[in-house]
Amino acid sequence: MIVPCHNYGHFLEGCVASVLTQQDVDVRLLIIDDVSTDDSADVCRELAERDERIEFREHRENKGLIATANEGLSWARGEYVVLLSADDLLVPGSLYRATTIMSANPNVGMVYGRPILAPEGRPIAAPSGRWRATKVWSGADWIRLRCRSGHSCISSPEVVVRTSVQRAVGDYDPACFHSSDVNMWLRIAAVSDIAYVRGTPQAIYRVHASSMSRGQGPLVDLRERRAAYDSFFGSCASLLNSPERLQTMVGRAFARQALWRASRAVDRGADSSLVEELTSFALDIYPNAPRLREWHGLQLRKRIGAGRSLAFVPFIATGVAHRLRGHAVRARWRLTGV
Repeated sequence: MIVPCHNYGHFLEGCVASVLTQQDVDVRLLIIDDVSTDDSADVCRELAERDERIEFREHRENKGLIATANEGLSWARGEYVVLLSADDLLVPGSLYRATTIMSANPNVGMVYGRPILAPEGRPIAAPSGRWRATKVWSGADWIRLRCRSGHSCISSPEVVVRTSVQRAVGDYDPACFHSSDVNMWLRIAAVSDIAYVRGTPQAIYRVHASSMSRGQGPLVDLRERRAAYDSFFGSCASLLNSPERLQTMVGRAFARQALWRASRAVDRGADSSLVEELTSFALDIYPNAPRLREWHGLQLRKRIGAGRSLAFVPFIATGVAHRLRGHAVRARWRLTGV
């Protein structure tokens, strides 16, 4: 178990307790403090002195999350490995469920489940439900689903990886700063099957202002996710069936998302430069973007005029339908993991 920490001293004790109290598994825990300016290092030392299962390392210069995570991966010696941010928590029984699945399914290299999202300032919801079933995909099928959506279906703390598979795919890619986890999951799926725990959450993912993924604009988000997929295809194309088809699929998904965001920017009367940047992104990643319905909707919005398009009845219906699809996607994710 690897716990990178930077200024999360107030979360550390809860995070570590959620690991050490896991039942029916043996755990070793490495906490790496990346030059925190709060009391993280002191908390780490106290925790390590209290329990021999904990090892603590303290950086003398800040290396960043990806380098710190990769340092932890090189340390891992157990059969399974977990990367858990110091502000997140495991749910009771999560490691037992994941390792049981992988013991029974030698081809499965990664297990994940549903996380509980814990927004800042709100009480954390108590885990509920029971382990009802396990869904196992071939890696190829899981990659195809991710290329169809262009989105990750994983927050991160709910993932357990077989260490031999982790060694086979290598470190997190520093070129994918905000999307290195998405890139990693795709690379793991290129060499192994993927499993999902149904019926009960596997981890608690805190959502707050200092979270790494917070505060990204629409174009930054798209570019970061594109970088993850581009790096994946660059390193794993030889392991895939029809990689060109998969690239076209994800390009189409990204183009649709970019054009929809451009349309909403027009509706809100946002800066026209953002609309043009999103449109250019869509054309660059999917040259057939002008054939998409989102393209035609964007052009009509531009003709109606920024801001005025928001009152156009067909577009009101389109916005409602988009929100309903979003709700359906989230409901499916809770049930199936994709």
